[in-house]
Amino acid sequence: MNLRREVINTYTPPAQPGFLGAGHIASPVIQVDFSESDPFIMLMDDRLNKQDGKPVGGPHPHAGFETVSLLLEGEMGDEAHRLKGGDLQLMTAGRGIIHSEIIDRNTSMRLLQLWLNLPKKDRWTEPRVQDLPFEKAPTHSLNGVTVRVYSGSLAGLKSPIQNYTPLIIADIQLESGATTIQHIPASYTAFLYVIDGSIQVGHKASNIQQDQVAWLNRSSDKVLSDLILTGGESGGRVILYAGEPQGDAIVSHGPFIADNQEDIRQLYQAYRQGTLKHIATVPASQRILF
Repeated sequence: MNLRREVINTYTPPAQPGFLGAGHIASPVIQVDFSESDPFIMLMDDRLNKQDGKPVGGPHPHAGFETVSLLLEGEMGDEAHRLKGGDLQLMTAGRGIIHSEIIDRNTSMRLLQLWLNLPKKDRWTEPRVQDLPFEKAPTHSLNGVTVRVYSGSLAGLKSPIQNYTPLIIADIQLESGATTIQHIPASYTAFLYVIDGSIQVGHKASNIQQDQVAWLNRSSDKVLSDLILTGGESGGRVILYAGEPQGDAIVSHGPFIADNQEDIRQLYQAYRQGTLKHIATVPASQRILF
């Protein structure tokens, strides 16, 4: 019998003023220790209602991990790297990169941005960017359940995104009372974030409401597990994150993730000396648009 995935921890992330100023509300979705969330370092839910044309955001560095940006609504980026609602971008910062997230117009947007730990052997890999537009993400609808897979494999669908860390990201929408059983590796760390409505999770039918996070039990066994989801009274929409733990301690400081403090010092030195390149200079072979 497959492991039954059940909810072991649930909470509502606090909404707080964001660094972009007026109209920016940020919710830190991951509220557990990294030993429990590995390979997930951080996930921010950024809501922005911008009512002027003053540019916000700007160039900043990253290294030692990947950012996985799922834009739920709105637009962001420059003309060369524009994201629209439903698009996903996975940026492998690797040995170090500078990128710009500039918003210079009136806009309403909502962005989920994940920091994903890299396997230790790949921490300093060459930077890479992958863009998966909404219309290219594999999608399946049946019996009141729609599954859109952005990373990994689920529901018989496989994303074209190339992963260093095995990762499943799926947008799952359920009509009221509609049920689905999805199969994910039992050893993967997994959590659900309800975007709209409500859902029931597992054989215990744990009720999870809009804006709530639900962490699931896991096993060290290399087998599949069953995840049961049912749409609530008015249906529900949930983002599933599931990834393979890497089991290595990390050091986090500012925009950098590393193996030790000396690595952090060298990254800051490289940034100050201007030796980190901008993402726009990444070779065409490292820029993948599906």
